[in-house]
Formats: sequence, structure tokens, C-alpha cells
Amino acid sequence: SYLDMRALSLLQAGAAVILQVVGPRASRVFHECPAKPSTFRKYYERGELPIAVKHENRGNSIAWKVDVETLDYHHYLPLFFDGLTETAFPYELFARQGIHDMLDRGGPKILPVIPQLIMPIRNALNTRNHQVMCTTMKVLQHLVMSADKVGEALVPYFRQILTVFNLFKNKRKNLGDGIDYDQLKKEDIGKLINETLQIFERYGGPDAYINIKYMIPTYQSCLTN
Repeated sequence: SYLDMRALSLLQAGAAVILQVVGPRASRVFHECPAKPSTFRKYYERGELPIAVKHENRGNSIAWKVDVETLDYHHYLPLFFDGLTETAFPYELFARQGIHDMLDRGGPKILPVIPQLIMPIRNALNTRNHQVMCTTMKVLQHLVMSADKVGEALVPYFRQILTVFNLFKNKRKNLGDGIDYDQLKKEDIGKLINETLQIFERYGGPDAYINIKYMIPTYQSCLTN
């Protein structure tokens, strides 16, 4: 190149040439990818969600304006899952607690909605936000155990949701003799990922392990080991 020829000519002329070696760019694989305001937030701000803040001595919770069992799960459950990307109050509270309430009381209404939940789950994980990922892991654990066959229904979608699992599976904090308070609060991403994978395997039927292993080669079965 021109610059190489220029440096060579300067060397031949006896001039001192200082070359700066630039290393590779830092990997951004663990960097957060901020999400846009969710559709869930827009529905809440328009007053189209049947929920309100309930202030209690032990903290804030949500109050449903209708019986959860009467909700249209095909409409509301994906909408609440879309709110998993939220981290600000009250959107994060409404989405998280709303999902758990619906999973607790949904029964057979949950299984038919699984295909509609995959994109919101994937979007939440792809934010690579610590709070969002931990919340999503706990929701996934609850989802798998919420109704019969839900774990098996998720297996065909492992390739869409386990990519981020593989990136963060071994991400641990090295604090020496210090105390990792995130782990005490069950907020350690690596630990939550491993727990979630084990639940996927236990409830996912005969094809769960091989599909987990395909996406995460280092995963070891919790059933055979």
C-alpha cells in the first residue's frame, strides 16, 4: 500500500519511523442492547390494561380489575411477555407480576399461546440486560411448570432462545473472598441459566436434552449424571 511504501522510503533515508500497532476491537457480545419502549407500555399508557398499582406496607403490587381466569390469553399473555424488556417502574412490575399471576391461574389456556411467546422471550434475552435476563429466566422456569406439555412445546423453539444462554452460561463474578449479593438474591445469570436448562430437560420430554446439547455443547444432563 501507499503507506507501506512511504514507511519503507523513510527507513531507507535513515528517518525514524514509529509504527503503532492497533489491537483487535473489544468484543461487544456482553454489551447491553437497549430495547425500544414496548407495546405493553403503550397499552398501559392508553389505559387499555385491566390492572392498577396496589400500594401495600410490604411494597407495591398490582391489582386486577377483572378475574384473571376470564382474560383472553391469546391477547394478554403475549402482551405482558412483551413487557419483559421494561426496567422502569411501573412497567416492569406490571409485566413481571402480571405474567406470574396469569401463569398461576391459566391452566389449559397457556399451552396454545406458546408460539406467540417466543418472540417476546427472544427480544428480552437479546437485550443482554442483567435485570431483564434474570427476570426472563425466572419467568421461563414458571412457564415450563405452569401447565402440562408446556415444556415439550418449547423444545422446537430452543434454537431461537438458547443462543444467549450459551453466551452467558459461564459468566460468573470473580470476587475473591467477597460476597456476591446478586447470588444471594438468586440474580446470578450463570446459575439461573443452568437451573433453567435443567428444568427444560426435566419437563421437555425425550427430545429436550439432545436439543439443549446441540445449542449448548458444554451442558451436562441433570437426569443421567
